Amino acid sequence: MKFSLVIPCYNEVKNIPLLLERCAVFNSRDDFEIILVDNGSTDDSKELLKRLLPQYPTFKIVRVEKNKGYGFGILSGLREAKGDVIGWTHADLQTDPKDVLQALDFFKEAPTKTFVKGKRYGRSFMDIIFTLGMSAFETLLFKKRMFDINAQPTVFSKKFFKSLPKPPNDFALDLFFYFHAIQKGLIIQRFPVHFGKRFAGTSTWNSGWLARYKFIKRTIEFSLKLKKDMKT
Repeated sequence: MKFSLVIPCYNEVKNIPLLLERCAVFNSRDDFEIILVDNGSTDDSKELLKRLLPQYPTFKIVRVEKNKGYGFGILSGLREAKGDVIGWTHADLQTDPKDVLQALDFFKEAPTKTFVKGKRYGRSFMDIIFTLGMSAFETLLFKKRMFDINAQPTVFSKKFFKSLPKPPNDFALDLFFYFHAIQKGLIIQRFPVHFGKRFAGTSTWNSGWLARYKFIKRTIEFSLKLKKDMKT
């Protein structure tokens, strides 16, 4: 069974060297594929990846020329993935990319029927309150238990990925995958993942109350659309 891990990078030039170091454990394994997506970065990420990747011959770069959203970058990587089991995590190093090794343990018995997400701990009080509020809203709306929807990593079979309708290109992607996994009756597995501070750089969405408001607004709009699609 081969696994592909997609890591979208948007202006993560300060994080990339350490990210590659932490992913080095996968470099000598022929059952792993690491796909780094340069998601339309406007810093020196493109040049840095080009310079460092020869040290990691089994890693792959997917270049998105213009940033079209968080989800678009991840989807660009997933479509290039060769693995039987595929997934994504973030480049900001708030979680360790090696967490995915724990996720893979759940795929030994029913690889095509399993969906795995991390379950974050170590977050700030306000982040926890924010997540609890969004989890409660989604649970009440869909009448299915959903929690910590944006936790990483997110891992599933390529068969599941190919069965999905058109995914969104923005931060609603996490909700979209989680929702469809529940709808299709997949076995949802969660495991604890430490969530720390960003090593460097700033978040593209969690950068203040205005950014959170916009995120909440988009998420609610997308959730209501999903609910409407269920009825039709």
